[in-house]
Amino acid sequence: MSVAFVKEESAETAAETQLPDRPVSPHPNLVTETGLKALESQLQEAREAYEAANAIEDINERRRQLAGPVRDLRYLSERLRTAQLVPAPATNDAVAFGSTVTFNRDDGRVQTYRIVGEDEADPKAGSISYVSPVARLLMGKAVGDVVTMGGQELEIEKIA
Repeated sequence: MSVAFVKEESAETAAETQLPDRPVSPHPNLVTETGLKALESQLQEAREAYEAANAIEDINERRRQLAGPVRDLRYLSERLRTAQLVPAPATNDAVAFGSTVTFNRDDGRVQTYRIVGEDEADPKAGSISYVSPVARLLMGKAVGDVVTMGGQELEIEKIA
């Protein structure tokens, strides 16, 4: 049937409303309890956005509004399916997944980060992914240990 006889836009335009999948990391999907709850909350928000967009009468506008929630539903469903909940560290003897670590840099800066899963990481808010270069260097180290990154030494001051 020709596009002239239907209210829909062309197939080419319709394809433009399909967003590419969000990339899924090849690393194990480790999550803290907080990270797991955040994924569940984001999935619920995506479901609500999907329902709201699905109620739009105009098919072309509905298609445009559904693109984001459909992509997010696919991504978040996969991340929840593969989530591996890691309990909080039993001790603060060494840096581990879920630890909050404070370290000094050569330039005098003191930084504190919590080591979390990839979806939960937000460096500006004080959390970094366990697969980040800094976290990989710090994992397993104790207070007083020094690691070198990019020609700069980082000394672990505190683990919580």
